[in-house]
Amino acid sequence: MLRELDIRNFAIIDALTVSFTEGLTVLTGETGAGKSIIIDAVHLLAGGRGSQEFIRHGSKKAEIEGLFSLDNDEHLVFRKMEEFGIPASDGDIVLRRELNDKGKNVCRINGKLVTISILREIGGVLIDIHGQHETQELMDEKQHLHLLDQFAGGSLTKARESYAHTYDKYSRLKREFASYNENEQQIAQRIDLLTFQLREIGAAELVAGEDEELLQERKKLQNFNKIYESVSAAHEAIQGESKGLDWVGSAMSELEHAASVDEQFTSHSETLSGAFYQIQDVAAEIKRIIDDMEFDPERLNEIEQRLALIQSLKRKYGASVEDILLYQETQADELDKLMNRDKRLQLDQEKLKELTEDLRIEAEELTMLRKKAAKKLGQAIMEQLQELHMGKASFEVNFEQLPNNKFDRNGRDAISFYISTNLGEPLKPLTKVASGGELSRMMLALKTIFSKHQGVTSLIFDEVDTGVSGRVAQAIAEKIAAISIHSQVLCISHLPQVAAMADQHLFIEKRVENQRTITAVHELGGRERTEEMSRMLSGAEITDLTLQHAEELLTLAHDRKLTMR
Repeated sequence: MLRELDIRNFAIIDALTVSFTEGLTVLTGETGAGKSIIIDAVHLLAGGRGSQEFIRHGSKKAEIEGLFSLDNDEHLVFRKMEEFGIPASDGDIVLRRELNDKGKNVCRINGKLVTISILREIGGVLIDIHGQHETQELMDEKQHLHLLDQFAGGSLTKARESYAHTYDKYSRLKREFASYNENEQQIAQRIDLLTFQLREIGAAELVAGEDEELLQERKKLQNFNKIYESVSAAHEAIQGESKGLDWVGSAMSELEHAASVDEQFTSHSETLSGAFYQIQDVAAEIKRIIDDMEFDPERLNEIEQRLALIQSLKRKYGASVEDILLYQETQADELDKLMNRDKRLQLDQEKLKELTEDLRIEAEELTMLRKKAAKKLGQAIMEQLQELHMGKASFEVNFEQLPNNKFDRNGRDAISFYISTNLGEPLKPLTKVASGGELSRMMLALKTIFSKHQGVTSLIFDEVDTGVSGRVAQAIAEKIAAISIHSQVLCISHLPQVAAMADQHLFIEKRVENQRTITAVHELGGRERTEEMSRMLSGAEITDLTLQHAEELLTLAHDRKLTMR
């Protein structure tokens, strides 16, 4: 749940900290007081689109921070945080976002800098915001398939993943198949280019790692004189007359004589003898190398030419010899496909036929699972609509296939929600027959159903009760309260019936301080809450009768909540 929200320099909010409780929190106040601004701030905190216009006039940046607390260690958000390397702390999650006047965004989760896309992904499993315009999702038939699949969950999700894997292979093969039908002149030009490149690389007869070996050999040849002089000097120091080896030999003889008399010198004598013979072997090997050493200027020239050739190929085909050889392999495969495209075309036709059949079977499986889910969704929606005083309505998920036997990444189903709001009227697309109030109830029915299938911790309703009154308003109030039993709900409302069901009632108002307009939040209780309820009932003037009515409404709401829980 969202436990605390801190807002700084956002729109007309100077500095505001709001604490929220579990259950249903209702935000009320005059139009324009800033209720929706608070929801806008939460929306930005969840990765919504930001704008410099949100920054309070005269400020350099706007800051929003929210503290969420979860008591479920298995919640999806923790798996996502682990995936992105974000630390978790005792079930608490802090989302923070800053907007500055240069158009830059700074996002943090538990203190770790993240991108907006990561903030959006994490925020999306914590917060679900439904505004008065969210019914546009219901008015977009493209979203109906997504809503149905979301309801189906489990088995359908696995089937969709399997289908998507097959569809990706199908799409790749179709693109490859289409490439064979390119202009013959383009194919011929491509063959000529590939042939030239492969001939050039092949003529070089490259060997992996040879450039490194050549560089080492060039280094030796370029320093030949220095190496020869150093090795010769070393040999002279060891093997020369009255030089190192002679003196070590003399020491060895003396120690052998001492060891024959006193055993304590035996080990030293043996060590020195071993060293003498090792030095003697080194001297002999150095002499052999000196005798074999010969400067070959032609070899140095060959190495320089070879390295120049390799460098030229690197500029064209890869950063290393290994990259060039890999490029050669891939281009050879492409050339083979082009040269044998008729045969490849036939093979791909057969593969495409097989994949199309696989796709058809998996798409049919998706359709079958969706139809089962659609039946359950229809029953669930009708139950909800009955409670929302739309008992005479009929709901159905209409199935059609994509035109021309096409497939897309979701299968081959074209799905739309059909409804009849009056008895005896035929079912028609929801997008064409539902009024604003009916759409609000449809959305609320869907949200009631989906809230049981989602792990979202906080649901936010922004004036979703617009356009309803009377017993429908009471039904909506009870429906929102029912949702709040399982998830925290924040609701902006102008309906006293909804406000009466609140576990927490926050009053939003505008004030003028130091010639600046600010938004303030005050938690209502007791007499203040009754007066606010009275104002909502009467519209302006508070009378004894409206106060009495408000108290009665609060009492009835309290009793109703007890029976619900």
